[in-house]
Amino acid sequence: MELVEHMLKGESASLSRVISLVENESSEVPEIMRLITPHIGKAYCIGITGPSGAGKSTLVDKLTVLIRREGLKVGIIAVDPSSPFTGGAVLGDRIRMQQHYLDEGVFIRSMATRGSMGGLPQTASSVIKVLDASGKDIILVETVGVGQNEVDIMKNADTVVVTLSPESGDAIQAMKAGLFEVADIFVVNKADHPDATHSILALQTMLQPLNGAGWWNIPVVATEAVNDVGIGELYQQIQRHHQALSETGRLSQRRQQQRKDEFIKTVERKIIKELIKSIEQDKQLSSYIGKIERGEIDPYSAADEILKSGERLASWLSR
Repeated sequence: MELVEHMLKGESASLSRVISLVENESSEVPEIMRLITPHIGKAYCIGITGPSGAGKSTLVDKLTVLIRREGLKVGIIAVDPSSPFTGGAVLGDRIRMQQHYLDEGVFIRSMATRGSMGGLPQTASSVIKVLDASGKDIILVETVGVGQNEVDIMKNADTVVVTLSPESGDAIQAMKAGLFEVADIFVVNKADHPDATHSILALQTMLQPLNGAGWWNIPVVATEAVNDVGIGELYQQIQRHHQALSETGRLSQRRQQQRKDEFIKTVERKIIKELIKSIEQDKQLSSYIGKIERGEIDPYSAADEILKSGERLASWLSR
């Protein structure tokens, strides 16, 4: 595939077109993924997640500056809410990152969530692979931040940075939302806020039962991203986590689990698509929908009956 060949040579225009095909789940995606697979596995992926307004975009911007000083190539995926009219990203390309647009070593892509509730669109893992294959050394993925349930990043990133804001009481919300299971590093941004010290101490207290007994102690880093304060320490902690993952063998384990999760999700998506087609095309399956709508059968019993007719189900999925 000529387009992929150009992308592998570092052409940004080809990279953009390949990502568009992947985002739109084109029929060419299986061939694209087959061609790029021998070229992936070299990039290190850093996820930046957390609630809206915590300063994730500014953190990504400042981290990119540090990474570029090392001569490394950066790919950025900035996930935005979907437009209710077009389905595309509402915010589009980030104004805060405009200083990087003329830098050939940085590639920025805005993606829409497209209905996903986990903070990342379903195609994000494939886009990460495309950026990896294109020669990026570091990939920064910023989740949408519409809530505090952005746990999909854990299944896609090597290091997950959870960014919180002291002014919103995010430290306590992080505990309630289960972000402690996601975070490899906590950042309390806007550290010049009067409540910052309290938030940092609260996080450190809540982390005490987790730290000290395992291979990695989750650090809490104070930053003022807008003033470029604490970014160097954050990057050092990311590098420390990378080193710890590599030395303990957990980096390869994490990526193996990610590949497994991606496979299962891909199969699920394909099966759901085929079943939706069958609802529209197959009279027997449509009859179940009618019975459910009329209240003649409950959804669980209907699902059991469909799954028990394995031969019929197999014929639906083979279409």
